[in-house]
Amino acid sequence: MVLNLVKREKKGQYDKKLCGLLDEYSQILVVAADNVGSTQMQNIRKGLRGDSIVLMGKNTMMKRSIRIHADSTSNNAIRSLIPLLVGNVGLIFTKGDLKEVREEIAKYKVGAPARVGLLAPIDVVVPPGNTGLDPSQTSFFQVLNIPTKINKGTVEIITAVELIKKGEKVGSSEAALLSKLGIRPFSYGLVFLSVYDNGSVFSPEVLDLTEDDLMVKFANGLSMVASLSLAISFPTLAAAPHMFVNAYKNALSVAVASDYSFPQAEKVKEYLKDPSKFAVAASAAVPASGAANKEQIEQCVEPKEVEEESDEDLVGGLFD
Repeated sequence: MVLNLVKREKKGQYDKKLCGLLDEYSQILVVAADNVGSTQMQNIRKGLRGDSIVLMGKNTMMKRSIRIHADSTSNNAIRSLIPLLVGNVGLIFTKGDLKEVREEIAKYKVGAPARVGLLAPIDVVVPPGNTGLDPSQTSFFQVLNIPTKINKGTVEIITAVELIKKGEKVGSSEAALLSKLGIRPFSYGLVFLSVYDNGSVFSPEVLDLTEDDLMVKFANGLSMVASLSLAISFPTLAAAPHMFVNAYKNALSVAVASDYSFPQAEKVKEYLKDPSKFAVAASAAVPASGAANKEQIEQCVEPKEVEEESDEDLVGGLFD
């Protein structure tokens, strides 16, 4: 009975804490905490202290607290967090910039050796070069089909070899070889799974978008709206400039083909009646610029003639 009372009390405290955080924070990060040690977690909490709080717990308890909060506040949007609580996950409540929070958490990734039976999160490639191992260790390389040679009394790997592929389990031979080579191929830390922001849930890849990326996407969307509006002749703000231009072109075509005219068409009709005005306008601009350019070229290319002094000037200069 005492144990049951203690469990109920702890559950009540956890519900109160989580519901209080849900009331205070509108941004929540769902993170995976696989292979993250307690010391590493403490460092992450210290690094985020100030505007973010990390909360871990059993998935059933977190789901229960979220349902209690949704029922008491009628905030059904918060229920979208429940399907995300799968596996070894935790919640980070923050008031700061989401991108900065992710960068801060990335600082606390730590290297880890390849343990037997562990699923490799990345491809592991053994680089070529001298290993520093004596020739008696060649059996490890032979088992794994790694080409080697003996160079100056040590084993040297000839070519790079992909030892473990992503998603494969680490075998005992692979783990032993990587340990002897001093290679710690894996790194572990909190991994972002999903982002909750004011009722919306989206992938953390969205945080990688820059303002330029958003402008390009917005321009593409605007172009699609304008194209659709023009195709179905439905007026929208995006299509309005194109519709006005097309209307002007149609009216201009009618004016050119008939006696009808309007102020914006008179100049065009005048040019069509007398095409020589194009040549006059062009010739008035070209000579002026051409003459100026010619003058500049002559000044740069042709050297100025130096006036020769006469003999009389020289003689006069001697007796002055």
